[in-house]
Amino acid sequence: MSYRSNVVYYYDGSYNGLMTCVFESFKNKEVPIAIEVYDKDQTTLFRTKEIYTDEEKAERVKKSIREKISLEAKELVEEAFLTDLFEKELHILYFLRLGYKVGRKVTEMLDNEDVNTLKKAVQTMAREAHLLLGFVRFSDYGGVLMAQISPKNNVLPLIANHFISRFSGEDFMIFDKNHKTALIYRDGVSRFVEVEGITPPPVSPDEARYRELWRKFFNTIGIEGRFNPNCQRNLLPLRYRDNMTEFQKEDTVAKNALME
Repeated sequence: MSYRSNVVYYYDGSYNGLMTCVFESFKNKEVPIAIEVYDKDQTTLFRTKEIYTDEEKAERVKKSIREKISLEAKELVEEAFLTDLFEKELHILYFLRLGYKVGRKVTEMLDNEDVNTLKKAVQTMAREAHLLLGFVRFSDYGGVLMAQISPKNNVLPLIANHFISRFSGEDFMIFDKNHKTALIYRDGVSRFVEVEGITPPPVSPDEARYRELWRKFFNTIGIEGRFNPNCQRNLLPLRYRDNMTEFQKEDTVAKNALME
């Protein structure tokens, strides 16, 4: 776009960090050519600015979106930030610039490239979140339930309430391997934490037994003559299967548990 400035904004990758970038863009009357998460190994030919997260500035921007555009716009921006959309930060900035000009009708302007792009990205994320409501598999580790997921989009905040409601009497954790984030629910309190990686403890014989029984159920419930791998892949994409018990290979603990 013609109003872009030859400057790249670097920020910490947080939502409030992006809102601070929006604040600085309007304050300095410039539109960066890119907004990227800071990485010390990155190089660019353009002028760069490192935008440090300022909670007060971020809150001012969030309040202005709600009051000067609409609550729907605020929700769209928050959800779009969770997607894996390429250059989502710029799309959000352009969307907000337009929103401040035209007001609440901006969310219905689907002929605008940035509005349409954000809407489609959020719809795609919503579909992935819906699928994961059925694809998450928990294992019992000493009275604590744990599941691992590998979504393209950062859907954990979207599916959290479903599992908190469903397992309100349990302690559990869901670890997003792609986004290095875990939802921890313990003693009725939930929180999100950044986790680089998790190595679960060895499973108990009882847990191994349940896993193997579930695999046997999955393998015997289907009708051989109606097996349709293409249909199965459409309904259950391959990328989800690494974290699903029924598609994992049986282990030694499970075999020994079933023989007892």
